[in-house]
Amino acid sequence: MSASTSTAAQSLSKSGLRRVLAVLCVTQITSWGILYYAFPVLAPDISRATGWPTTAVVAALSGAQLVTAVAGIPVGRWLDRRGPRAVMTTGSVLGVLAVLAVATAPNLAWFVAAWAVAGAAMSGVLYPPAFAALTRWYGPRRVSALTVLTLAGGLASTVFAPLTALLAAHLDWRHTYLVLALVLAAITMPSHWWGLKGPWPEAEPPLAEHVEHSDPRAIARSGAFLVLVVALSLATFSAFAVVVNLVPLLTERGVSAGIAAVALGLGGAGQVLGRLGYATLSRRTSVRGRTAIILLATSVTTALLSVLTSAVALIAAAVVAGMARGVFTLLQATAITDRWGAVHYGRLNGLLAAPMTITMALAPFAGAAFAGVLGGYAHAFLVLAAINTAAAALAMASQPTSGRTS
Repeated sequence: MSASTSTAAQSLSKSGLRRVLAVLCVTQITSWGILYYAFPVLAPDISRATGWPTTAVVAALSGAQLVTAVAGIPVGRWLDRRGPRAVMTTGSVLGVLAVLAVATAPNLAWFVAAWAVAGAAMSGVLYPPAFAALTRWYGPRRVSALTVLTLAGGLASTVFAPLTALLAAHLDWRHTYLVLALVLAAITMPSHWWGLKGPWPEAEPPLAEHVEHSDPRAIARSGAFLVLVVALSLATFSAFAVVVNLVPLLTERGVSAGIAAVALGLGGAGQVLGRLGYATLSRRTSVRGRTAIILLATSVTTALLSVLTSAVALIAAAVVAGMARGVFTLLQATAITDRWGAVHYGRLNGLLAAPMTITMALAPFAGAAFAGVLGGYAHAFLVLAAINTAAAALAMASQPTSGRTS
C-alpha cells in the first residue's frame, strides 16, 4: 500500500470511520424509505383522494428520478472536491422541504414540482454520495464498508413500507407525509451535519500502470467508459422492470395477490443475502469475471420467472433473482474504482449513475408496455432477460487497457 493510500484510508480514526458508516446506514434507510418507498404505498390513496389520474401521480416520481439523474453530475464533482458533509446536509434540507410541499400540494402541478425538488434532494442523499464518501474515507477497505451500507439500505422498504401503511391507516395521505417529513428532518439533517465531520482526504493516486486515468475527461470519453454506461443502464432497466412487474407476473400465473406480495418481500430479503457474498466474490474473481457472473445470473433468474409455473418454484426464483439484484448494487458501486481507481470517483460515478437513473424511471412503464404488446408478462420477462444478456455481453468490453483509456 502506498503512503498516500495509507494516508487517505487513515484520514479518520477507527472510531470516526465507524461513526461515518453508522450515520450513513441510518440515513440511507430513512432517506430511501421516505423519499422513495413511501410513495408506492401512498400513491393509490393520493389518486383516490385528489382525483388526479394514477398515471400522472406515478409520473411525478419518474420525473423526480430524471431530476436526480441530471443533478447527480454536478453533485459528484462537488463530492470529489469538498466531501459529503455539505452536500448530504443540503440534500436533507431539500428533502424535508420537498416532502412538506408534496403534503400540502393544492393541485397536480404543485405536486409534480414538489417531486422535482425531491429529485434534487435524492441526488444528494441516496446511494451515490454515500458510496463516494465511503470509497474515499475507507480507501482499500471500501468493499466491506459498501457491503454494510447496502445491507442497511436494503432494509429501507422493510422498515418504511409497513410504517407508512400504519400511518395511512390512521391518517390521510397528507398528514402521513407531514409525519414522515418530521422523521426525515429529525434523523437526516443532524446526522449528516454532525456525523460526517472530518478531514476529506486526497484521493488514492492511480496505479502506476494506469497513470493516464488521472484525467476524468479522457476517461468519460473513452470507449470502455461509454460501454460500461450502456451496459449498466440496460441491466438497471431490466432489474427494475422485473421488480415492479413481479407481482403482475405471479398473479397472471394464478398466484394470489397476497402470496405474490410475500414473494416480492422475500426477493427483498434475497437482496440482503446476495450482498453478503460480494466481498468473497470480489477477492476470488477478476472485474470482468464477476461482472459476467452477476449479470448472467440476473438473466437466468429473469428467464426462469418467465417459464416456471409452480407457485413454490416461482417464489424460489424470486428469492434468487433478489440475490442477483442485491449483488448488482455493489457491482455498480465498485464499477469505477475497479476500472479507474478512486481519483475522480464522485464525478465519474455521477456520470455513470445519470443514465442508470433514467432507465430506472422508465422501467415500470416499459415493463407493462412489453406485457401489453407481447400478450403477457411471461413473454415480457423473456425480453427483459434478453436485454440483460446483451448488457452482460457489452460489459465484457468495459475493461480499460493499461496503455490507453479508449
